[in-house]
Amino acid sequence: RNANTALLLLNDSKQQTDKMENSTMLEYERFLESKRHIPQNFGIDPLWIPDTMKPYQAYTADRLIRKGRGAGYLDTGMGKTFIELVIAANYLRAHNKRVLILTPIAVAFQFLKEAEKFGIDDVSHFKKGELQSKIVVCNYERIHMLNEADFDCIICDESSAIKDADGKTRSQVTAFMKKIRYRFLFTATPAPNDYTELGTSSEALGYLGYTDMLTKFFKNNEDTISPMNIGTEWRLKGHAEKAFFEWVSTWAIAARKPSDLGFSDDDFVLPELKVNYNWVKNEKPLVIKGQYQMFNIVARTNSEILAERRATIENRCEKSVELASGHDVSVYWCNLNPEGDLIAQLDKTAVQLTGKMKLEAKEEILLSFLDGGVKKLITKPTISAWGLNWQHCGHATVFPNFSYEQWYQLIRRFWRFGRTEPVTIDAVLSDGQKRVLDAILAKTKKADTQFSMLKENVNLEYKVQQNNFDKKIQHPSFL
Repeated sequence: RNANTALLLLNDSKQQTDKMENSTMLEYERFLESKRHIPQNFGIDPLWIPDTMKPYQAYTADRLIRKGRGAGYLDTGMGKTFIELVIAANYLRAHNKRVLILTPIAVAFQFLKEAEKFGIDDVSHFKKGELQSKIVVCNYERIHMLNEADFDCIICDESSAIKDADGKTRSQVTAFMKKIRYRFLFTATPAPNDYTELGTSSEALGYLGYTDMLTKFFKNNEDTISPMNIGTEWRLKGHAEKAFFEWVSTWAIAARKPSDLGFSDDDFVLPELKVNYNWVKNEKPLVIKGQYQMFNIVARTNSEILAERRATIENRCEKSVELASGHDVSVYWCNLNPEGDLIAQLDKTAVQLTGKMKLEAKEEILLSFLDGGVKKLITKPTISAWGLNWQHCGHATVFPNFSYEQWYQLIRRFWRFGRTEPVTIDAVLSDGQKRVLDAILAKTKKADTQFSMLKENVNLEYKVQQNNFDKKIQHPSFL
């Protein structure tokens, strides 16, 4: 009897052990499954792809509509506005719930014109008050007036506004997006400085968080995951490079021209671009931290560069006005308020747009420039360099700074598909700002290389191949 009892207890113990082992194996399998990056679709089957779309536009719209949460990294002039409106129309038809399109300042009016042009109804520009349509176009600056519960789908135009990991706009927009089911990002400059900037896009779309992406695919020279450390340089882990691009390809599409997606470039030829570097001499001694310098040399430190910039305001502004005088329509790109103020004094035909103006006043000036009422515009890249289509203008002067993204975006306001006449960009620098130009040229080369690598790898269709273990287990002969 004791032996039988012991045997029963042993069998019961074995069964419990087997259950625990099976349960542990299942939990481990679930854990492994959660770590895999399967190209899952969260969206819907397209209900409407207009015949007026270019083939590459139809392809992009179809792919992202099915994805449900994705990014379209398309260059300026490739029709991002049209694609975004088609995506919005599809989700509205599918669920009859509001869609929000966030844009930079004054770009909302371009969406309204495109919607009217392509017969997309129920679109309005939200400024304040009640929501008046099912497709709502709103500036990033007004997002605090909205409630995320009112929307089922959100589309961020020029989403580079959220690429800064420490930015206020990024935190505000990401928190808003996380509560909405369908999410889309569009920009021509997804990661102008470094691939790590894709982390904020991934987080906003609901994929890997920014810090999670860094720890999974990148390493740095500080042996820390904190991206805020000065001097920290992030680079892809050697063994993770292929996996990184495979992961990005599950939620993004990238192109600078239709052929990047396998389509013809016949209708997409950019006009001639002329970039002139105009140098002015600094005749004044530099004052750095209260000390007069005996000799003016090429500025190297931030203090020297700031002193050089302030010491040459008059010379640079006079040169800019001289260069713009030969053009009927032109834009003066400035960085400092004193630069804009002086140009406004020198060129009485120019209208100045400043950061302290109310949002409505800024929109009015930008619309007037677009419609031809304002011929000469004074503005800053931080205000007006994103999203606006100024292909009617073929000339601009610019005081370059160290930001490659601003440099690229401000040029692409004019130099874009659809314009046939040449575009001239007159950069004006003092002789002590040589390092600024060197930095811009080096960053341009790096950014071109990075985007080429991104589009070549991301546009490949990524498929997860699973092995089927269907062979019978062969036991050893002695069993």
